[in-house]
Amino acid sequence: MHKLSTYFKDSYKELMEKVTWPNWDQLTQSTMIVIGATLVITGVVWVMDFIANGSLKFIYSLFN
Repeated sequence: MHKLSTYFKDSYKELMEKVTWPNWDQLTQSTMIVIGATLVITGVVWVMDFIANGSLKFIYSLFN
């Protein structure tokens, strides 16, 4: 039980004293970067899906 309480005390101490939290400007900038990257990756996956779908439809139409 002593090890568990020591773990929680050390975790709390590290969280409050050693972790550097971002300020509001850094947080909003990071959020915008994540949203932008998500939109770009979503677009790339959509284009790849569109191309694959069209290619497969063309290949299947050859065998009809």
